[in-house]
Amino acid sequence: MKFKQYDNGSCDIEFSVKERWLILKKGKIHLSDEALRHFGNHLVGIVSEWNLKFKQETQEKITYNDTKIEGK
Repeated sequence: MKFKQYDNGSCDIEFSVKERWLILKKGKIHLSDEALRHFGNHLVGIVSEWNLKFKQETQEKITYNDTKIEGK
């Protein structure tokens, strides 16, 4: 999978054909300890840039445990 971050702070996660097939077949993504570390490192890199790229309104939003996450 690849992370493509945009200047407005949003991000696409792009999956290969093989990854899409595995998600469809198994209904989940399993990451080994090493793969999870790399995935986490990519996310930390993206998070470190988020607030610099988000508009003020988005920067001030608060996330709660029941906040729904909706993709586009």
